[in-house]
Amino acid sequence: MDPERAHHFVFNSLSFWGKVPGVRPIIRSFYKFENPTLHRTVFGIDFPNPVGLAAGFDKDARLFNELSDFGFGFIEIGTVTPVGQPGNDQPRLFRLPQDEALINRMGFNNGGVKEAAKRLRKDHPEVIIGGNIGKNKVTPNENAVEDYLKCYDELKDLVDYFVVNVSSPNTPNLRELQEKGPLLEILNALQSRNQPLGKPILLKIAPDLTNSQLDDIVEIVLESGTAGVIATNTTIDRSGLTSSTSAVEAIGAGGLSGKPVTQRSTEVIRYLHDKSQGKFPIIGVGGIDSGEDALEKLRAGASLVQVYTGFIYQGPSLVRDINRYLVKHGLN
Repeated sequence: MDPERAHHFVFNSLSFWGKVPGVRPIIRSFYKFENPTLHRTVFGIDFPNPVGLAAGFDKDARLFNELSDFGFGFIEIGTVTPVGQPGNDQPRLFRLPQDEALINRMGFNNGGVKEAAKRLRKDHPEVIIGGNIGKNKVTPNENAVEDYLKCYDELKDLVDYFVVNVSSPNTPNLRELQEKGPLLEILNALQSRNQPLGKPILLKIAPDLTNSQLDDIVEIVLESGTAGVIATNTTIDRSGLTSSTSAVEAIGAGGLSGKPVTQRSTEVIRYLHDKSQGKFPIIGVGGIDSGEDALEKLRAGASLVQVYTGFIYQGPSLVRDINRYLVKHGLN
């Protein structure tokens, strides 16, 4: 089945079965693993366990409660934009099974922040929710700060933390906002608007940044008072893949996620943690499909981790298995 069709099929199935009395408790009994040693407090929030679902899976905040039944400690919705947009042309999601990877060029397809806010208000989250926010494709970079503020205003009373996404490779010129000047403008504007509430605001960065650019990120985070960093988003790098070059080239542009990103994302986590002397928390994401992968990122300096592609390839038991592994092998 086409990967995007498969995603919608799974969502429709979860939505249907989630409404059947007694089904959700059964799912929780299979997949939810609880242990006091998994608890950790990060940027002022008490997480029941350190394994979250990365943004992009539940873009429009449709199934966060049902997905929480699989044992996630937190779920990140989005990326949402001020106005709904269709994203890039299909096909735009591709599997590389030999590499346990995905390539996507979705392009922030979503129904708009107001629709997501309406669902969050109606469905009363049973799990910690992060709101991943971005700008519309048609918004020029010089006006990007207004888009991020609009998203913040809609979600400020509905999510537990925010993530500023300037690192997707699938919106033209978006990654230019990772440069020091425009990034500081966005973060400072959000922090100013956020002052009365004090919600944690995090920055999601690309794995393709150089060490010099990562040095700038550390300075920007500390200077702006940003609560932390999510490392990392998908990569545009195609080196080291076992899939045939012709197959990869036929897919074309897009962000690569999954096992090929594992090493680089861990390197970025370790570099940021060491460079900043641990002055801000890091959420580690990229190629996690086992307890070993999660523990490696935590030991590199991450405070929490997120899964996405590994959840698709390994199935719904992944979160439970990671948490069991962390308890057995020592989370701290």
